[in-house]
Amino acid sequence: MSDIAHDIPTRNMEINLGPSHPAMHGTVRIRVEIDGEVIVKSRTEVGFLHRGFEKECESVHWAQCMPYTDRLNYVSPMINNFAFAQTVEKLLGADIPERAKYIRVLMSEVSRIADHTTCIAAVAMELGGFTPFLYLMQAREYLYDLIEEVCGARITTNYARIGGVADDLPPGFERRCKAAVDKAFKLIDDTDKLLTRNRIFIDRTNGVGIMTAEQAQAFGITGPFLRSTGVEYDIRKAYPYDVYDRMEFDIPVGDHGDCYDRWLVRIEEMKQSKRIIDQAFKQIEPGPIILTDPRFVLPPKENVHTQIEGLMNHFKLTIEGAQVPAGEVYSYVEAANGELGFYAVSDGSGKPYKMKCRSPCFAIMQAMDDVLLPGSMIPDIVPIFGSVNMIGGECDR
Repeated sequence: MSDIAHDIPTRNMEINLGPSHPAMHGTVRIRVEIDGEVIVKSRTEVGFLHRGFEKECESVHWAQCMPYTDRLNYVSPMINNFAFAQTVEKLLGADIPERAKYIRVLMSEVSRIADHTTCIAAVAMELGGFTPFLYLMQAREYLYDLIEEVCGARITTNYARIGGVADDLPPGFERRCKAAVDKAFKLIDDTDKLLTRNRIFIDRTNGVGIMTAEQAQAFGITGPFLRSTGVEYDIRKAYPYDVYDRMEFDIPVGDHGDCYDRWLVRIEEMKQSKRIIDQAFKQIEPGPIILTDPRFVLPPKENVHTQIEGLMNHFKLTIEGAQVPAGEVYSYVEAANGELGFYAVSDGSGKPYKMKCRSPCFAIMQAMDDVLLPGSMIPDIVPIFGSVNMIGGECDR
């Protein structure tokens, strides 16, 4: 019988995962060629979201681009707001007030924790851990409540302004923020205890989706994914912006560059974000939250209603937009997934001449078919793709 079986011609099978699949986020589709249970090769398609963010920016004023940035990474949109505002401020040569810098750092770290809870919650659920998913979604709710208190919105925040931030922190925010973060971390710690040393979870993630430091750097990968390979690179440390140079925090790194290391790195990064939040509250001082430069900052509403100068200033900025000096600049921050950068070109008018977004998860998605999936098993696709934390809005811009 064995001789007969060897004579039967065989061929690899091709199957689809997604886009309508619980483990495929958004519009993603992965076509895999398998030999038994082993993936021989794959083709990952990010789908047909095609938001056109970069082109849309060329048809609106600089300040009107801000709501578009919310839709890039809609899990931590404030970081997108701050990154874009920082880009325009570099073109303007503007240095924002100290209090605004601290507020940006505070809300960036709250957003980072919210982003990481979403990522590890999805990984847990897709591997069968529904209870940790509920824990982490509740933790994220506490953080979204803080974001809503500061800017009035939970997802599409539109909080940053060129020259600072839209509103100051509400009275008593420090106490409520620390209480909410503590409640969130009780759930994060419970999840850590449930899964990090869980035999089944370790078997599903340890040694799965391995990437070396050389491979990660070759693909331009940054963020927790890069740090899981052992590379201690974090923009907040390497090229500090706002007031990150005044903060003491560690950069967690992994040893093997697998899904388990990426889980551990994100768990530890949330703890470091909590350290930064505590330090920021200790250091922040009263003061202005936005510049008073009439070239690009709207005047106070009372001036618009009572003074002709304020009315004309408001009219000119609203109709013509801020006249940003001609030039080009690339500005970047450490978003939850890695380096989020904006390359902007100004021709001196009130609208961007050219806008390009460097999204962090796009570089990771490029490595899916060359490094991460070939040689893996079909069930390994779930934790590998979950550890990428692919956000469709920033990946397909």
